[in-house]
Formats: sequence, structure tokens, C-alpha cells
Amino acid sequence: MILSLMELRNFRKHINTNLKFSEGLNYIVGGNGIGKTALLEAIYLLCTTKSFYARDNEMLNFNSSDFEVKGMFNGITSDKVRVYYNSLDGKKYYFLNDKIISRASDVIGKFPVVTLTPDDHSITQGAPSERRRFVDSVISQASKTYLKILIDYNKTLKHRAVVLTKLSEKLTPSLLDELEAWTENLINNGIEIIIHRKNFIEKFNEFIKQSYYKIMGTEEIPSIRYQTIDINSDEDVKAALTRLIEEQKENEIRRGSNLIGPHRDDFIFEINGINLKTFGSQGQNKTFQTVLRFAEFFYLKDITGNTPIFLLDDVFGELDSFRAAKVSEYLKEVGQTFITLTDFANFRYLSKTGSDLIIKLQNGEPAYA
Repeated sequence: MILSLMELRNFRKHINTNLKFSEGLNYIVGGNGIGKTALLEAIYLLCTTKSFYARDNEMLNFNSSDFEVKGMFNGITSDKVRVYYNSLDGKKYYFLNDKIISRASDVIGKFPVVTLTPDDHSITQGAPSERRRFVDSVISQASKTYLKILIDYNKTLKHRAVVLTKLSEKLTPSLLDELEAWTENLINNGIEIIIHRKNFIEKFNEFIKQSYYKIMGTEEIPSIRYQTIDINSDEDVKAALTRLIEEQKENEIRRGSNLIGPHRDDFIFEINGINLKTFGSQGQNKTFQTVLRFAEFFYLKDITGNTPIFLLDDVFGELDSFRAAKVSEYLKEVGQTFITLTDFANFRYLSKTGSDLIIKLQNGEPAYA
């Protein structure tokens, strides 16, 4: 799958920008603050219905009341996508082949996309929620079943938290009955999430090792360890989750909070068996973050049979020349890729072939080099 065309109107600094793209590497070059990242953001918007870091109204040009992004995807079939936002009613509309799509879940996975940005440091160095978000985003693009289960589970968490808060103020039979109903939902969906995540990590570890080898060779062996609920040797997942929730029932009511379930999972990143977050160097963290995205790319390509679009935002500036050269070489094995750079002349170790494209931005206007 490739994105062949994109049009932007009143999208951040792009008042009226029309672009054609290469099927290979697309280098987007220009100074800071001129709209390079906005182009990646617009591509991500077309693929997922949302920005990778901003609210809808924050993508709007300051002097405008609406924005529009159009794109043409070509693969086995051709798909025309249009995203329109109007600040007057505060609504965003997503059109696929001229038909309005009301649910993001109907789009996610159709146009798989992988994004590597400096903010990825939070995955390896941040809170467990950042690692869960990463894992969930990958599985969701590969499995609509998982995405639906995850959406249902998160809704259950919200409703159950409300009931727990009310019970912490006053115990009533009706509220206890309601809690049991939501608990049953939590257990049923929670089981599926844990099983999906466990199966995913088992498969994904092989993609991690392959991608890490491409960049760092055999010096270091990476792995991801799934940290979830405690399961006794004679228990299955349902029995363990049921037991733990029952054991924490009074504590949950007292605190008015969901204390047990896969929403408290973590994923431990390791190099040679050593915890990366605790003992990893800055270079190892940056390498692992890059490897995660390459592994995500090849995992999605393998599972879905659809080649993702790869977005790299200002990544090479954070890598030393050795790692940057290795990453650049590795990109030759990837499909359509969009890479932002401040100055191509300063990155002579980057690979460029005749089929690749350099798009220079000046005052928001693109020029092809």
C-alpha cells in the first residue's frame, strides 16, 4: 500500500499544499517550524482518523475556521480519503471513497501506519501505560477483534469505577449487584486481552531480535517480557483473574478504583536479560525505540499482508552516525517511508537511490529536488 497523493487546506501552516510521493523513501527537508512534522501528522490522520499528538482544533490554521486533508491510497485497490474539520461545530468528518465513516475502529488497520518520533522515549523510559499503549496500538492494527475487546474493556473500567466510587460512599444491594455485572464483563474481556497480549509478545520477540540484529549485530540480545496477573501453576487465566478480583474486592470498594486486570500490565524491555529502563544507556534506549518501530512494521506486514506506511520524524538527529547509517541502510527493506530532516547536506551517511524523493519546504511551499 502506498500514499500517492495528498492535498492539505488550512492544515497548520499549509494553506494550500498539494504533494505527490515516491513509492520508496520521501525525505521532507526544511528548517524548524515550517510544517515538516505537519505533513507526517496529516498522513497519520488519513490512516487513523486522528493526529499522533494533537487535538483536532490544534491542527487548524490560526486564520481559518476549517481544514481539509485528502489522500489517495493505492494497493490492490485504490481508496480516496478525505478528512474535514469545522471549528464552528467542533466536529471532524472522515470520508472513505465519498462515504462517511462514523467509527475510528472501522478505519484502524485498513491503512497500517508506523510512526517513529522523539516522543518514543516514553515507551522505554516512561510509565507502564506508555508500553501498554504501544502494544495495544500494534495489536489493534493487526486485529479488529482485539480492538473491539479493548474498547469494550475500557468502557467496562469506566462504568465499574463509577460503581466502586458510589459503593465507597454507601453500600447498597443494588450497587453490589451492578458491580458483579461489570466484574463479569471485566473478567471476560480481561481474559481475552491477556491471551492476545501473551500470544503477541511470543511472536513479536522474534521480530524484535531480527530488527535489532540488523542495526547492532550480535553484540546484544533484546527481548520483551510480559508482566501480567499472578497465575498459580494449577490455574487458568479466568480462575486467576476471578480469584484476584475477589481477594481485592473490599480494597477496591474502599479506594473506589479498579485494582486488578490487564489495565495494570507492564512490558519489561531487556537487553541481555538486563532491564533497559533501569540499567540501559541513552544509546541503548534510542536503539530499542527504533527497533520497536521496525519490528512493528515487519510484524504488521507479515500478519496483515499489507505493507504499512513508515513515518520517521526528526529521528536521525538523535542517533550517532553509526546507528543512523545502519537505520538508513535498513530502510531499503521497508516500503514507502516519510522522513523529516532539517538539512539533507548534514546527513551524507543516509542512503538515497534514484527512486527516492527529496521534498524541500520553504515558507510552507514544497519543491522537489
